[in-house]
Amino acid sequence: MSLDMIQMVLVTVLTAATPLIIAALGELVTERAGVLNLGVEGMMVCGAALGFAVAVETGSTLLGALAGAGAGLGLAAVFGLLTVGLAANQVASGLALTILGLGLSGLVGAGYVGQKREPAPHLHVPGLSEIPGVGRLLFGQDAFVYAGLGLAVGVSWFLWRTRAGLILRAVGDDHVATHALGLPVRGVRFLAVLFGGACAGLAGSYLSLAYTPFWAPAMTAGRGWIALALVVFASWRPGRVVAGAALFGGATVLQLHAQAASIGLPGQLLSALPYVATILALVLLSLGRRQGGSSAPAALGRDFTPHR
Repeated sequence: MSLDMIQMVLVTVLTAATPLIIAALGELVTERAGVLNLGVEGMMVCGAALGFAVAVETGSTLLGALAGAGAGLGLAAVFGLLTVGLAANQVASGLALTILGLGLSGLVGAGYVGQKREPAPHLHVPGLSEIPGVGRLLFGQDAFVYAGLGLAVGVSWFLWRTRAGLILRAVGDDHVATHALGLPVRGVRFLAVLFGGACAGLAGSYLSLAYTPFWAPAMTAGRGWIALALVVFASWRPGRVVAGAALFGGATVLQLHAQAASIGLPGQLLSALPYVATILALVLLSLGRRQGGSSAPAALGRDFTPHR
């Protein structure tokens, strides 16, 4: 296999992994604060619809991406108001948010089904982008890809190198103790939920503006649920999120090549390969943790009611 072929495969894997990296990192921060948001899928698909609609009407990919992030932020604000502000059940609220997001995306995107637009522009650095084997991989991606990788570095630095990150992790580990110390548990959780929502919306807009530059109902195809699984797979570590997303991207590329090669298996079975690979990875990870214990935030999914 030539260097150019290897580079092409790696580029495809990275582009397939990017929406998962962005969405999963947002959910990782949310869960680190002790909140479980099952509405990632709804926020992603709503971000894809609104982002595409705004990009078509304005002709700006940047405005479309911001609109997608804003859509996720708005839905996350509703979720945060219910779960953090009113102490509603997080699981039920997250599932309701997914249903709401799917419905809203169908409404927003009804007039844009089948329309296409130019994909997000790719970086081109004269001389560097033509380097054999790595030029296109390192210096030929679109802004979403670089934003996803930069977000992984930024989230890791924030969680482990800043006082604010320490407070967020403390809230996720023991919200009662942090409240007793006078820390704003609800404020920290609400901001974490908003950040996760904006990331999910941005990941959705990547799908409709860069990955497949058109809008189709339910085009996220379960990626929001995969992002949730990746957070567990990664043990709530940003670096491992990138690795897990690359695993899913590799499985996606593998099934595409398998279908192109006509190996004789049903297309539906091959399309399920990335999801099967993710489930198997989670099972193996769970088996490996039985003796070592879980590194999940202790307060994950627990509602917070201040003691009087």
